[in-house]
Amino acid sequence: MRLSSFFFVEAKKVVSKHAKMTMEKLMKKVIGIVEDEKDLNELVKRYLEKEGYEVRSYLTFDEASIHTSDDDIHLWVLDIMLGNKSGFDLIEQIRSYAPDVPVIFMSARDKEFDRIIGLEKGSDDYITKPFSPKELVLRVNNIIRRTYRDENQKVSVDGYEIDEAQRTVYENGVQIDLTTKEFDLLMMFVNNRGTAFPREQILTRVWDEHYYGSDRVVDDTLRRLRKKMPNLSIHTIYGFGYRLS
Repeated sequence: MRLSSFFFVEAKKVVSKHAKMTMEKLMKKVIGIVEDEKDLNELVKRYLEKEGYEVRSYLTFDEASIHTSDDDIHLWVLDIMLGNKSGFDLIEQIRSYAPDVPVIFMSARDKEFDRIIGLEKGSDDYITKPFSPKELVLRVNNIIRRTYRDENQKVSVDGYEIDEAQRTVYENGVQIDLTTKEFDLLMMFVNNRGTAFPREQILTRVWDEHYYGSDRVVDDTLRRLRKKMPNLSIHTIYGFGYRLS
C-alpha cells in the first residue's frame, strides 16, 4: 500500500470513530442525581452510566441548586433529606425552569405523607431506601421512554444507526434489510444493553408465550442477525444465553 493511501485510510478510520463517538454523545440522555450519601451516590451513578446515560451527580443541596436551570438534563433523581434543605425545595426550583422534566424522589422515609407531597409538587415516581439500583434503573428507563418517545428514536450501536420508529438499520449510510423478527430481536438487546437473556426468555419476549415451535429459532434468527450485522457485539454466554455489550 502506498504511504499516501495508508494515511488516507487511517484518517478515514479516525474521522469515522470520532463521528460515531459524537453521535453517541449527542444521543445520550442526561440524568441529574442529588444524594448526600456518597457511597449511594456513586453506586447509582455507576449503574446509570452502565445503562448508557450521562450522569451528573451532586452531594449537597447547594451544589445541585446551581444546576437546576440546566436545560440539557432529561431527568432528576432527588433525595428528600438534604441536610437542613430538602428535595422538595429543589423540585420547586427545577419546575420553575423546566416544568416537564421528570423527577424521581428517593427517601429512607416510607411515609405516605412524603409521597403525597412529592406528587403534589410534580414528581413522577418515588422509591424508598434501601432499594435495588437495578430497580431504580428500570424506573428511570420507563420514565425516559415514556417522556421522550416522540423524539427522534435513532440510536447508534457498534457503528449501526437504528431507527426504532421507522424500523430501519443503516451502516455508513447503507440500509441493512432485516426481517420482522430479526429487528425485534435486535431491539430487545439494544433496549436492554448489558442484560443477559436465557434463550427461553428471548423466545417469550420476541415470539411471545404462545409460540409452540422449537426454541432453536432463537439461535437461527441470531445467526442471521450476526451475519447481516457482523460488528454487533452480542456475546454468547455458554450454558445460559446471550448479551449485548
